[in-house]
Amino acid sequence: MAKRPAGSWAAALRTPVGGFSAALLVLVIALAVLGPILWHDRAFSFDLDALGEGPSARHWAGTDELGRDIFYRVLVATRLSVVLALLATLLGVVSGLVLGTLPSVLPRPVGRLVTAAVNVAVAFPSLLLVLFFSVIFGVGTQGAVLAVGLAVAPSFARLAQTMAASIAGRDFVAAARVCGVGRIRLLLRHILPNIGEPLVVNATIAAGSALLSFSGLSFLGIGVQAPDYDWGRLLNDGLNGIYVNPAAALAPGLAVVLAGLAFNLTGEAVAGVVGVRTRATHPAAAPAPVARAAAAEDHDDAVLVVDNLQVAFPGRGGWTVPVRGVSFTVRPGEAIGVVGESGSGKSLTGLAVSRLIEAPGVVTADRLEFAGKSLLGTPERELRGLLGTSLAMVFQDPMTSFNPTRRIGRQLAEVSEQHQGLSRSKALARAVDRLRAVRIPAARRRARQYPHEFSGGMRQRAMIGMGLMGDPRLIIADEPTTALDVTVQRQLLRLLARTRAERDTAIVLISHDIAVVSQTCERILVMYAGRIVEDLPSAGPAATPQHPYTRALLATTLDLGTDREAPLPVIPGRPPEPDRLPAGCAFAERCPSATERCRTEEPVLAQVAPAHRVACWHPDDVPLPGPAGAIVTAGGAE
Repeated sequence: MAKRPAGSWAAALRTPVGGFSAALLVLVIALAVLGPILWHDRAFSFDLDALGEGPSARHWAGTDELGRDIFYRVLVATRLSVVLALLATLLGVVSGLVLGTLPSVLPRPVGRLVTAAVNVAVAFPSLLLVLFFSVIFGVGTQGAVLAVGLAVAPSFARLAQTMAASIAGRDFVAAARVCGVGRIRLLLRHILPNIGEPLVVNATIAAGSALLSFSGLSFLGIGVQAPDYDWGRLLNDGLNGIYVNPAAALAPGLAVVLAGLAFNLTGEAVAGVVGVRTRATHPAAAPAPVARAAAAEDHDDAVLVVDNLQVAFPGRGGWTVPVRGVSFTVRPGEAIGVVGESGSGKSLTGLAVSRLIEAPGVVTADRLEFAGKSLLGTPERELRGLLGTSLAMVFQDPMTSFNPTRRIGRQLAEVSEQHQGLSRSKALARAVDRLRAVRIPAARRRARQYPHEFSGGMRQRAMIGMGLMGDPRLIIADEPTTALDVTVQRQLLRLLARTRAERDTAIVLISHDIAVVSQTCERILVMYAGRIVEDLPSAGPAATPQHPYTRALLATTLDLGTDREAPLPVIPGRPPEPDRLPAGCAFAERCPSATERCRTEEPVLAQVAPAHRVACWHPDDVPLPGPAGAIVTAGGAE
């Protein structure tokens, strides 16, 4: 089990849940240790002048029928209640761990029998199991511990069994088996250490449930027996006179609730540190953007201005920067394509512009403006209305973007209700109109359907329709045609083009298909390893790509005229990892023209022609085959 840094635990304690649970747990443990030592005599002293009285200055929670102070009896009972609950939890966790991991080491037939027994036990409610085992083990403290512990075991066994099965299929376990590692050693050395964290978290939460179950048994009279007493027995004793002295029952009941809450909230806090929601270790500060010379460009009429954009994520070894120094401008009605291999940073760039990078990711830039407003310096409340109505984001998979439990029409209408203040009926009418605008037939009927009732192409159209619920000045389409057939792809691209022509809407089309982008957009931004390596128009005399990476992308594009007998062209090697970038040009290891300078000095994005920039020390100006060497001729049909 990996050791968690002290900073993670300190951060968990600073949260409301962590701080409150820690304070409650310390209080419960302190009372369990000190209660019998400090207040034993007061809990057993008799006040014959105050038999069965209510709360007073002398007895804060009143007295029982023998005149004993209920408040001090509750404090003294803390030790027995907590100790018995922890013993039952320990028994349940150990039994569950054994039952859950046995199928991994036993022969398959025997393991299946154990699994079947656990499945049957899990099917019964835990309270029913507690009562069943209480009948078997008999009345008393020992029987109650066994009953509660064995009732906890099946659910814990199911958890351990599921997690052990997921680890048992990993390659390193298979490798250990091949090396001859025995079953028991395999379990102890390779499986249990990898499932320990969530088991610890669930054991902490199970302690609270065990406390409640144990108190319930004592309340029913089949748990702790006289002369010993726990909170459950005190609750039973106080119930007889609840109408005369309610505090006699409320005091032990409140103690049970607070102690159970302490264990459960502690489990939640521990889960935030060592469970599935493990927090990353954050460096002290995000890396500052690398200083670059500002481009001499007029931004007065620009819809989007991006200057030296950087996106960083914290990791154990420091900050990883998958987007570094990206700069471009988008003007009204302009269509810009962003292309590159997977991991080049193109989608992260679109998410950063849309303010969709969540913590712990950090977005920095020398300038990041949309519609004249800074996206980094403007308060979130002021940006919400602007981004909600003037910027539309079309994601790659609309099935995961739409809520599967809500109708399409209601999801579209929510945009107008939230950002335009329209009534429910008017917003729905606008949603139907937007569905018609994106060429969805029977729009009114379709608006009442759920996302799973739409085809992939229709869901993508509906996603565009959601963007058109406002008056978008910019549409960012992130791989909108991926996994769609060529007919639907062509329809969607035409829809984007028509929206752009009718509304003068700017479009940023993110894609890995340079052929599609070249036929749809006026400019192409080629990204590699988090940087723009070439910015060029898609047609005209300046459209000849000069960066080796752009030319390699074009060479791998197939069309109907491609020689089927020739081997498929590929780009050798693979892109570098964002946290292992080389010192010089990131493409140098895959570039046939790379020199020593390329491997030691990173090229800057420099102007090589009007509206054409390249980041390369040796730009290749040999034109591609085809009419005028234009990029549009290098790709195939849509």
